[in-house]
This record gives sequence, structure tokens and C-alpha cells, in this order.
Amino acid sequence: MYGVKEIDVKELSLQLEELPENIKLIDVRTPAEVARGKITGSENLPLHVIPLKVDELNTDDTIIFYCQTGARSAQACAFMASKGVDNVYNLRGGIVTWAQMGLPIAV
Repeated sequence: MYGVKEIDVKELSLQLEELPENIKLIDVRTPAEVARGKITGSENLPLHVIPLKVDELNTDDTIIFYCQTGARSAQACAFMASKGVDNVYNLRGGIVTWAQMGLPIAV
């Protein structure tokens, strides 16, 4: 298994404030899950679609995947790493930890 790099919620929040244009935030949950709320500025790309869209992702940006708790987004990171992309990160704890830290959720 390819190593998965992680970013914590506080670090992501700071990076989104400082250099949001350099970060591509991808929510790998299903559209039904995303309808309940998402991190502002994120794009929905369900986990099962990533292999079909891998060539469309701009790998010059830092890509941060997230899901509900971090398990599916870790799979997305491992897949991208297997394709030779090394600037991908998993949001540790997912949107659950994001919300627990009191950070905004867009509906």
C-alpha cells in the first residue's frame, strides 16, 4: 500500500485562509452525503469516479481529499500515489473533525 500523507483540520484551515488558490479540495463522498453539508470551496468527486477522472485533475495543485471520517479519502490518496502523484493529502478525521472544531459547513 502506498503511504498516505495527512493534513489536520487546523493546518488545512490556515492554508485555505492564506493560499486557497493553490489547493484543490475534493470531497469523495456521495452526492447524498454532500447534500447534508460540505467544506466551502470543495468539489465533489465520489471515490468510485476518481479512476475515471484522474487525468482531469490538475496535479500541479496540492490536492486534499476528504470524506466523512478520512477512510475513503485515504483510499483516494493511495490511488493517486499509485499513479505517481505525490502532492495529495488526506484530511485526518474528515468533515466530522472539521465540524467538531467549529469550522464552517456549507449547505
